[in-house]
Amino acid sequence: MKDEPILPVHPSSFVPRPFSARRWLFYVLCLSFAVALSGCSALPEYFRNGLKVGPNYTAPAAPLAKEWIDAADLRKDGDDLSQWWTVFEIPDPKYPKLKRPDPVLNELILSVYRQNLTLREAGFRILQARAQLAITVGGLFPQAQFADGSFSRSASSRETVSAQFLRQRYFSQWDHGFNLAWEVDFWGRFRRAVESASATLDASVHDYDDVIVTLLADVATAYVQIRVTEERIEYAKQNIEIQRETHKVAESKQKAGTGLEVDTKQAIVLLKQTEATIPELEINLRRAMNRLCTLLGTPPEDLQKKLGTAPIPTAEPRVAIGIPADLLRRRPDVRRAERLAAAQSAQIGVAKSDFYPHIFLTGSFGFSAEKFQNIFSPTAFSGRVGPGFEWKALNYGRVLNNVRLQDARFQELLTAYQNQVLVAQQEVENGLITFLKAQERTKLQGEGAKSAAEVVKIVDLRYKAVGGDKDPANVTFTRVTQVQQLKVQADDLLAQSKGEIALGLIQIYKALGGGWRIRCVDGESPAVVEELPPPRPVFGRPQ
Repeated sequence: MKDEPILPVHPSSFVPRPFSARRWLFYVLCLSFAVALSGCSALPEYFRNGLKVGPNYTAPAAPLAKEWIDAADLRKDGDDLSQWWTVFEIPDPKYPKLKRPDPVLNELILSVYRQNLTLREAGFRILQARAQLAITVGGLFPQAQFADGSFSRSASSRETVSAQFLRQRYFSQWDHGFNLAWEVDFWGRFRRAVESASATLDASVHDYDDVIVTLLADVATAYVQIRVTEERIEYAKQNIEIQRETHKVAESKQKAGTGLEVDTKQAIVLLKQTEATIPELEINLRRAMNRLCTLLGTPPEDLQKKLGTAPIPTAEPRVAIGIPADLLRRRPDVRRAERLAAAQSAQIGVAKSDFYPHIFLTGSFGFSAEKFQNIFSPTAFSGRVGPGFEWKALNYGRVLNNVRLQDARFQELLTAYQNQVLVAQQEVENGLITFLKAQERTKLQGEGAKSAAEVVKIVDLRYKAVGGDKDPANVTFTRVTQVQQLKVQADDLLAQSKGEIALGLIQIYKALGGGWRIRCVDGESPAVVEELPPPRPVFGRPQ
């Protein structure tokens, strides 16, 4: 049987028809605009927003009071909150009538900023957000680009119809080339994503600042608690000495026959009760020191030598805190909430871009040859380039609901922002009332403690002089123990009231968002790892 003749094929049949990419792209754009025009406001919004679909973000309104409730008790001048801890003062050792900023508190603040591990975590989150922004910016450029290469050795069957056209059964194939795909950001999809990533980076910076605010307030709080506990212990020791002396007097009277045994026992009971308060106070002191060590990023240790001895720090009775509107620029957590809302607003535009065709260009070029030495010859070149589009037209319901989802999240974050503003004002007002009323309370407690000390002195003198039921002033030992108990309580409450003033002021400065500008002070190193360049985070955009 003779082989069937090969049918002649006209060479012109291999010539591809002319292809106009411009015409094809023109048709796609016309169709896209037709879809855009189907909405009443989609096309005007597109041009108004800088050739981007979706809404442009505007800062939301915030529910702010015009003035603080206790504005009459505040100073009208401004106050620098960047180093608010310097307002706490202690008497100068050389000149007790003069006061100076507490040097121990200042050193603790600077140390905790350099060493705290929680702040390091926040610094790493900034680096993550910065890297994510750089990745998102890369979406504006060809999204897929890679080089490839391969070698294959193939064998073809001789039992097929096409076998007669093959010159040889075994052949090699060398290939290498480059491929890319670029989705044109026609609807602003990638630009909206960059806006979202940029706002997220801002939010991470504000989160870092918020950690600083909380951290510095926690350090100052722990330090004040240490000083308050030390003063309470000192008051307790002073009262113990008084009660020991009273016990000796009662014991002497019992031996002399002018006192009762019950008086001696009663003196012992009161003395032991007062002595028992010291271990409890020492527990609180150690816990406050352990808390301070954790904030400093060090294992727990006895800080008594490092801290030394000092009174409870004090401050001016009137404080300047500005107006409620200042919270929007001062408090990092408020600004973070606003930036998160901005990031989510851009996600609405990303979701809306799926309503329209995604237009892209694809291309590849490379070289193919049977022999390696021919792979770079001009005749081995091959390639293709052309436009394309992808349209989720049949997924309209999913796209629509995704837009609704992103919008609902945006509304949620707007509400969270407004709520954060209210919480900020609440915290400031709470700190103000604590600070102001603690001053009134301390004044009254001081008068009470002074009177209690005078009464104890008078009663002790009379008891030592005469004592017993024969005393014309009826100064029995029961009365002695009663006034000594009152003095113990008055002294302890006085120390706590002094601490409440300082703690209330710390609460105010924390609620105002003070202290985060410490990262802008020259010469201070933030709590980020030294191995990562730069050691100080540059809170900007990728260069």
